[in-house]
Amino acid sequence: MATAAIAEKSGKVVIRNVGLMLSGDIDRPILDADTVVVEDGLIAAVGREKDCDTGAAARVVDAKGTALAPGLIDSHVHPVFGDWTPRQNQLGWIESCLHGGVTTMVSAGEVHLPGRPKDVVGVKALAITAQRAFDGMRAAGVGGGVKVLAGAPVLEKGMVESDFAEMAAAGVKLLGEIGLGSVKAGDEAARMVAWARRHGIQSTIHTGGPSIPGSGLIDEHVVLEADADVIGHINGGHTSLSYKAVCTLCEKSSRAMEIVHNGNERIAILTARHAIELKCPHRVILGTDAPAGSGVQPLGILRLIALISSMADIPAEICFGFATGNTARMRGLSQGLVEPGRPADFVFLDRAQHTAGRDLLESVRLGDIPGVGMVMIDGIVRCQRSRNTPPAVEVPAIVA
Repeated sequence: MATAAIAEKSGKVVIRNVGLMLSGDIDRPILDADTVVVEDGLIAAVGREKDCDTGAAARVVDAKGTALAPGLIDSHVHPVFGDWTPRQNQLGWIESCLHGGVTTMVSAGEVHLPGRPKDVVGVKALAITAQRAFDGMRAAGVGGGVKVLAGAPVLEKGMVESDFAEMAAAGVKLLGEIGLGSVKAGDEAARMVAWARRHGIQSTIHTGGPSIPGSGLIDEHVVLEADADVIGHINGGHTSLSYKAVCTLCEKSSRAMEIVHNGNERIAILTARHAIELKCPHRVILGTDAPAGSGVQPLGILRLIALISSMADIPAEICFGFATGNTARMRGLSQGLVEPGRPADFVFLDRAQHTAGRDLLESVRLGDIPGVGMVMIDGIVRCQRSRNTPPAVEVPAIVA
């Protein structure tokens, strides 16, 4: 379907006949509700239809008994500019991920930009430009309306605290992966992380072996000393630390543990299990680390949910929470939870046709990727039946 400009408001939207309401909150993953009411892009009510004000709606969506979940959040992407990646010279990758249920992407640095500047002035200029450009791109309806949170500078030697203050004042809220630039030592990174944190900028650190020329090994000792807010691709991107080293990070750090699609699958499964054993599942968040040498994965988050649920033996509804509410809370985002006052970013799902699973959650527990029937961002339908997922048994319908 054509992408509408983001300037429009959704008005009042009523979503009824939801068969399974996934909240995004791993403490209460399934809600006793079948109806959501949206007002101008925000969730106004969640509950049973008889208890909600469903009158005078500008749009009515019949979920046809399918599941509704918060739109998926990809915690680790590497955009450049627009809906294009030079990593694989691919157009339309962001909009393609929309068809995988992703409504928000968080940049871990615009590192694939050809000729990326590495001097301090250039680093700041690129971060501010990327932040502005992706805000503007979404406003123009490019990329399917996906919320790309970009402008994540890679740390380079010579940066001082005033540089972070300047970027923060200009709207920069993220740091790119520590270790992809010239700053690789734990003590130097820790100093810059502290400056960033003081000015409201969140940090992520590369974990594991080098992923691109110019990056290097970042081991558990550097990760612990740097104390970044997010332990980026704890399962490697692509090359992982040993399981013993990963356990050390799980046990000695209190920061977010980011598992990515483009990492070591064995360590991904073991990390998720270890988080459950340590009783710290709230720290687990999911990303793809795409685009990368292995390409773009439009279904990467859904595939990771199915992988972790089926192989780590974690309920599917909890794994959906890893990719939504956990990421929202760890990254300070308003979206990612189905509750009043939050942005109306939703993905409608059903079991894939001919799966062995009897329902959505069982099919995911068996390792199957579900079918996406509709994606909504800020209460506006951005795609209907996905062109990328297996076809869902049932899909929602716009009835008014």
